[in-house]
Amino acid sequence: MGDSQAWTAAPSTAEHARSVLAASWSCAVTAEGGREEFVGAHTVAEDGRVTLDVPEDSTLVAAAICAPRGEPSAVLEFADVAPVPVRGRIRARLWLAGRFVPGDGEGRLEFRATRVVLRRPSGAVVVDLDEFAAARPDPLATAEARLLTHLADCHPDAVERLTRLVDPDSLHGAVRVKPLAVDRHGLTLRIERARAHGDVRLPFHAPADDVARLTERMHVLLTQANAASCPRALQRQRTDGDR
Repeated sequence: MGDSQAWTAAPSTAEHARSVLAASWSCAVTAEGGREEFVGAHTVAEDGRVTLDVPEDSTLVAAAICAPRGEPSAVLEFADVAPVPVRGRIRARLWLAGRFVPGDGEGRLEFRATRVVLRRPSGAVVVDLDEFAAARPDPLATAEARLLTHLADCHPDAVERLTRLVDPDSLHGAVRVKPLAVDRHGLTLRIERARAHGDVRLPFHAPADDVARLTERMHVLLTQANAASCPRALQRQRTDGDR
């Protein structure tokens, strides 16, 4: 089947958390018993610190000024939403608990996190603050939406061929397969059945640190898929759909 896929690493929890933060365009802030949604209002520093630009009359400004020093007073929530329409589209949620302090400029608030939690389908994990600050987002994080949308919309035949690399048992009863996620370590497919769904990860043989390397890694997977036989479960699915 061509090159062996020996590279099976996955992003660390801290890297995943930083990737969610890097790719998120909006965030929800809960403070002083209220909740506000902000779109395109936050920036992220290299160490993961979040700065939020809010209206001057926002209650968050008063909360930042009046909050007791050192005590958590706000929670920021970021949702990791699959760019391709699939069932169960929220892939992860990231929560940062801490407090706001006035930043440079009117309406600019800096957030100092005291606790970071990443919730994935497998459960919630508390991320070490030092590891969170030291981690770097996946190099494909900000391009992932464009890459997956292109794959799903323009190359559905390639997605179908990639199912040849999936254990046939995992495809039993499948009614739809879509690309769910991609990172430097591999591609994840969402397999949807009539009343349930599951995910299958196809690891790259080596990490893809940019789009050019990702293209090469995808070509390797497709070459392996072309050399594999078509799963019987998918053959049945296609035959039933043609009736």
